[in-house]
Parts: sequence; structure tokens; C-alpha cells
Amino acid sequence: MTKYKVLIVDDEPVNLKTLGNILKNNYEVLVAKNGETALNMAVISPNPDLILLDIIMPVIDGYEVCRQLKQNPATQYIPIIFVSAMDSEMDEAKGLELGAVDYISKPISPAIVLARVKTQLKLMSAYKKLTNVCNELEQKNVDLEEMVVLRENVGHITRHDLKNPLNGIISATSLLIDELDGGLHKNILKNIEIAGYQMLDMINSSLDLYKMEVGTYSYSPDRVNIMAIFNKIISETKVHMETVNITTEILINGKMIIAEDSFLIQGEYLLCYSMLANLFRNALEASPSDSVIRIFLDNEDDAIIKISNQGTVPLAIRNNFFDKFVTMGKSNGTGLGTYSAKLMAETQTGSLQLDISDVTNTTILTLRLPNAQ
Repeated sequence: MTKYKVLIVDDEPVNLKTLGNILKNNYEVLVAKNGETALNMAVISPNPDLILLDIIMPVIDGYEVCRQLKQNPATQYIPIIFVSAMDSEMDEAKGLELGAVDYISKPISPAIVLARVKTQLKLMSAYKKLTNVCNELEQKNVDLEEMVVLRENVGHITRHDLKNPLNGIISATSLLIDELDGGLHKNILKNIEIAGYQMLDMINSSLDLYKMEVGTYSYSPDRVNIMAIFNKIISETKVHMETVNITTEILINGKMIIAEDSFLIQGEYLLCYSMLANLFRNALEASPSDSVIRIFLDNEDDAIIKISNQGTVPLAIRNNFFDKFVTMGKSNGTGLGTYSAKLMAETQTGSLQLDISDVTNTTILTLRLPNAQ
């Protein structure tokens, strides 16, 4: 194990020898007979770990040596202990004001010297470790800030580069739909158009999702009709639902809906659409064929929205169902659907909860949002 280096500075050979004999068994001892030599030796790499410094010396006294060492960035953190026959409180106070960490009065006691040196070296070692940790954390913060800027730049470029060709696809598809009277080709084009709008919505919402994650999203609530959003989502997923023979039931305050029914909450339309579309499609993908997805809308102190489907969430992901990138059994799943839905609910001062019944083999997602009825 490498020994700590202790520099002893004194113009009296007897004092150098005495201190050297006390310390030599535990430390690597360096000596300087005057202030100028001490200043030169202190900057030699590696620096001394500690300096024992006499005050009364010719040409450059100990106070001036201490002052210059503390002004030099290369030596300012080396702990200095004054060792002097000047033992008044004023002398000690001056030394400490200049940056010394301790003051030992002559004639010296070997036990006191060893104890004071050991204590200061321990403190110095702890300070260095803390400084290293702080430097590492500071560097990590710099790296994280650079990554955030890079992410924002890449995200901006990606969204811009994706939206231009996507807008072209949607526009061209819409024109072709208008040219066709009906039939299979028109249905295919409508599906392409729906998929295009869904992708465009994902691109537009990706930046908002990031802002919600870091707490910089600007939330502007308004009255939103949840029934209109569910009608749109069901229309968009109609082909898929017919393929697997899945139907929906919607009840408002326990009664089946009629055409003019509405269900109003306080929120943002686009957030509600993205949130409910993610949850409904999640229920649709998890439902077995020939089953029913039930939607319950209830007015209490809050607006309660429940989406219930047959089939239960796999045990392996129940505890982290709402975590980012958690998915299972979906070849094209990103693991962002329920995560983003929960984030959007909380952004709108609401909540999202998962309830599972293995007895009835059902999964229920319960949304609570501010009521606007």
C-alpha cells in the first residue's frame, strides 16, 4: 500500500529531524528547510498529501507560504498544519484564516502530531472521494443534458422527415377514394387512410409525450365529449372487430346509450383520443373471438370510464403493466400504449387503474377524470 506523503517545512534541522522520526514509520517524509523550497516541492507531481509548516522562517515565513499555496490551484487543496512556538490565540486564528486546517504548538508531543496528521489525512481522503463522486455526477449531468438535446434534435428531424411523405400518402389516398365508387379497393384505401392518420397522430404526439415525461407539457383543459371519441375509435377498428367477431356495449350511468347521448369530461381532446384509443385497442387485441368489450361511463364526483374485456393480463407483467416498454405476446407491440395512457391520464389530473379477475377471466381498466357534466 502506498504511503501518504508528508512535507515538513522548518528552518531548524533539529525540528526537521524530530518530526521526521515521529512520522517516518507511517508516512513518506519529505523535508524543506525554507519557504521557497517548500513552494517548489509542493507543486511537484504527485503533490504532498499534507504539509507541516513552521511559521518563523527567514525570507518567506510560514504565513506567506500558506497564502501562496492556497492561491495556487495546483496546491490549494493540500491540508496544512502549522507547527510553531507562537502559541497565542491570535497566531492560531491568523493561521486558520489563511486556510490552515490545524495548529500544533511547540514543544511538540509525538502523540498529538500523529493524531492530528492521521485525522487530517482521513478528512483529506474523504474529501477527495466526495470530490470524485461530485465530478462524476457533474459529468453525468452534462452527458444527460447533451443526450436530451440530441434526443430533441433527432426527434424534431424524425418528425419533420416522416410527416412530409406521410402527408403525401394521406392526400393521395384521399384523392383515390374520391375517384372510386365503392368495392374492395375503396375499403382498402380507407384502411390505408385511417392507418396514415393514426401514424400522423403518433408523430404529432411523440413530442407531447416527452414533455409530459419531463414535466414541461402545457395543459389546456376544455369540455370533451368522450362518447364522440369512442364512436370514432370503434369506427376506425370496425374491420378488425368484424374479422374476429367482437362487439361493444356502452352504458352511461348503467343505461344503454342512445344516439344523442354525450359524456363530458374536463380534459384535452387529442390527449383523450390517444389515451382511449390505446386502451381500447389494447382490450381489442387481448379479447378472444366472439366476445364483447364493455364500456361503462359513470358520473360521480369524478367521471369514471371503465373498459372491460374478456381475457386477463399475463402474470409476468401484471406488477409493471403501466411501465415503459412493457409488452408480452404482441409481435408488433412497443410497450408504450398503457404507459402513455397512464401518463396522459395523470397529465389531465386523473388516474388509471388496472383490475383483474381470474374468476370471471376479465380485465378492467378504470379511468378517473375531472367531471364536466
